Amino acid sequence: MLLVRHYSDRGELRNMSIEAHLAELERRHQALEAEINEARAHPSIDDLQIVALKRRKLLVKDEIARLQQETSVH
Repeated sequence: MLLVRHYSDRGELRNMSIEAHLAELERRHQALEAEINEARAHPSIDDLQIVALKRRKLLVKDEIARLQQETSVH
């Protein structure tokens, strides 16, 4: 059975899409953390690769903070 939800307020739809995006960013952040931990466990991994992973993780964290701030302002 397919359920269809009607949104009376565009803001509600926007907030839901932001929440979904935040959830995806959180998942990506956790995956990068796991990848960093895995890379640290292997001495054959180059330090530059770990730095690149940390940089990606920081960018994701910054995006999460930006979206959270945006949703708290509205």
